[in-house]
Amino acid sequence: MSMKTPVLQETDHGLVLAEGDMELICDFTRLLPRVQADALNRELLVRAAKIRDFGGKALALDATAGLGEDSFLLAAAGFQVELFEYNEIIAALLRDGIKRGLEDPALRDIVSRMHLNEENSIKAMQRKDLQPDLILLDPMFPRRNTSGISKKKLQMFKQLERPCEEEQEMLEAALGLRPYKIIVKRPLKGPCLGDRKPGYSIEGKTIRYDCLVFPR
Repeated sequence: MSMKTPVLQETDHGLVLAEGDMELICDFTRLLPRVQADALNRELLVRAAKIRDFGGKALALDATAGLGEDSFLLAAAGFQVELFEYNEIIAALLRDGIKRGLEDPALRDIVSRMHLNEENSIKAMQRKDLQPDLILLDPMFPRRNTSGISKKKLQMFKQLERPCEEEQEMLEAALGLRPYKIIVKRPLKGPCLGDRKPGYSIEGKTIRYDCLVFPR
């Protein structure tokens, strides 16, 4: 049986990556319940992203943006976010999602704090053009426990973007920017990125956020 190749399609509800009867789309509206005040403060990422005794507007760098879910949560928490995505197809989906978000009154304020960079984040961090206060690294899990259509969509996504094979280089590039904090998203029982032990971790049921904090 031949494998169907995912294709990008313009639809009435936005740009989608379609494979058979499945569609992958960047849709921030589904995240709105998670960014209500009480819910947002319970998000593990938002809790991990808090910078103690910080004044002024904080700049976050999402080195592995994907479809922008984590960046959206950071932007909802008040960060200006620089998103980096090197895969052209995923970047196209994300760019379309941001465009539609800016046209939606319910999303506009949050999405206006998100800026997409369609390039390799490691090379960008090595240039040291940006001075972020926070850096988020999620080099993608080697395995995720999902089921049904979610698992199928994840497989479709991974056809385009494989787990990062340059984890150590990514971490070193992030360390070179000397932010206040680096957050690393990991499987709950997975190893530390680059064997670098965090100052502390915030754990959920299946994932954890390792937090590396640096004095200023």
